[in-house]
Amino acid sequence: MIEKVWTRDFTLLVVSNFLMCCAYYSLISTLPVYISSNLHAANSVVGLVMACYTIAAVLIRPAVGFGLDRLGRRTILLLSLILYALIFNIYLLAISVFILTLVRFAHGLTWGMTTTSNSTFAGDIIPGRKRGEGFGYFGISTTLGMAIGPLIGSFILQYGGFNAMFISGSLISIVSMACAAGIRYSDYRIKTRTARFTWRHALEPTAIIPSLNLIVIIFTYGGLLSFVTLYGRETGMRNPSVFFFIYALGVISSRFVAGKSLDRKGPRWIIGICLSLLIIGFPMLALWHTQTGYYLSAIVLGIGNGVVFPSFQTMVNNMVDSSHRGAANSTIFIAVDIGMGLGMVLIGIIAQYFSLQTAFLFCSGICVLGLLLFFTVTLPHYSSHRIGI
Repeated sequence: MIEKVWTRDFTLLVVSNFLMCCAYYSLISTLPVYISSNLHAANSVVGLVMACYTIAAVLIRPAVGFGLDRLGRRTILLLSLILYALIFNIYLLAISVFILTLVRFAHGLTWGMTTTSNSTFAGDIIPGRKRGEGFGYFGISTTLGMAIGPLIGSFILQYGGFNAMFISGSLISIVSMACAAGIRYSDYRIKTRTARFTWRHALEPTAIIPSLNLIVIIFTYGGLLSFVTLYGRETGMRNPSVFFFIYALGVISSRFVAGKSLDRKGPRWIIGICLSLLIIGFPMLALWHTQTGYYLSAIVLGIGNGVVFPSFQTMVNNMVDSSHRGAANSTIFIAVDIGMGLGMVLIGIIAQYFSLQTAFLFCSGICVLGLLLFFTVTLPHYSSHRIGI
């Protein structure tokens, strides 16, 4: 029997995730500019406000991972998408940095619920022998959202203002929820149904080492995501938001190749190559102050980052069975949130007291550390804990 990745349920899940990410990234590229120009906040404050989103996601993920494994998948995913859509409308009340911070925190809670839920279900329905390929395709839906979302946000902001952008985000998220509602959730069977929360059931021990490694790497992504548009404006780029689109092209191109390679050959060389590209890409961004350098660095960084998260996610899912998959995905996403949050805050502080150029050079050094940790600690751990598929 031929195992298919592109089933009806997987297609609906990919479309739902794509729409959810479009809504998310329509804000992430415009809010830093809004906070800086309209609310007159410093770069360090911008980083703190943006980081509230990921801090909230970190706090909610352990409970979500527990619920997915011990209570079930469907209700948690659909409820989280409904709340995610509704909170977009509350941005209309954010007339100060303090209120905006509270709204971002609440929205971050729902983001933590949705991303943990849909990734866990992706792990359920993707065939085990094609998990690298499947998570690569699933990640492309996130990347397409990252590419198209900022363009949607910029377009609506230009012609309709922030209120129209918030309402549009809510409508897009409602369509995402409708797609998720059409998925059949009968494949997963709860082995142990309990309502008692314990940390042993909320976090997956075998996922901790790769998750710690991922924190180091994703740190640089958090700083890049929050400040590359401001950096483009500082260095005189005519349309700095195009960086996200070109970056996304690099991510997508890498994922079409990397997933199948990961399934056949394992993570050693594919992750090693991509981390090396990050080490090269950040100095290109920091030191090559031309349109060519700015956009070429987007491609290099996109190819590098495009493989990192789905590869680590595949590794974590390959080390657990279905009854621990919610906790495993919760653990890996907590690492993403912590890394991005730290990156947003610390890169903002470095930019405030030194410069964004210095901050991006610092990111290159962090990627060197991530590469060393991968080969010396994470890869041996994965080899010894990978289960048969």
